[in-house]
Amino acid sequence: MHSRNRPSGFEASDEAAEDGFQAMTAEEAQQWRLRNPQVSAQRVLGLQVIVAVVVALVLFGWFGQAAGMSAAYGSFAVIVPALVLARGLRRRSEARDPAVVLLSFVVWEAVKVMLTVALLLLAPQLVPALNWLALVLGFVVTMKVYLVAAWLLSRRQHPTVIN
Repeated sequence: MHSRNRPSGFEASDEAAEDGFQAMTAEEAQQWRLRNPQVSAQRVLGLQVIVAVVVALVLFGWFGQAAGMSAAYGSFAVIVPALVLARGLRRRSEARDPAVVLLSFVVWEAVKVMLTVALLLLAPQLVPALNWLALVLGFVVTMKVYLVAAWLLSRRQHPTVIN
């Protein structure tokens, strides 16, 4: 299987060939990366901070200081662990071994989950007059920024044509 400008000596495994898998050339991989850019972690974190501020201010204006502070803390319980995950993964981004990359992701994701749970458990001690509904609202809305960022990116990459 020496087609499509592959280096000599390159042969796909029998299992990969049976599954219809075909490795990309460097040029094909570069084109794929250009068509499918990654969402920047810093951009998502920035959007989360903006959403957190807006949600906290809206709840503060409508329901008072306790609701605003609770929503802000709920957002904080999403943003801080996400920041820790992003920083931890950035340190391992140069790793070449897929197993190391996967293990690093699993470890940092576990750290993120434990930190999130710890922050939520500390909420009653850290937020005066805690409003759990506002905290959950801030938490969920801020967490969903990931989905909105992915949706916006996919719409930008693949705009719908209406006839």
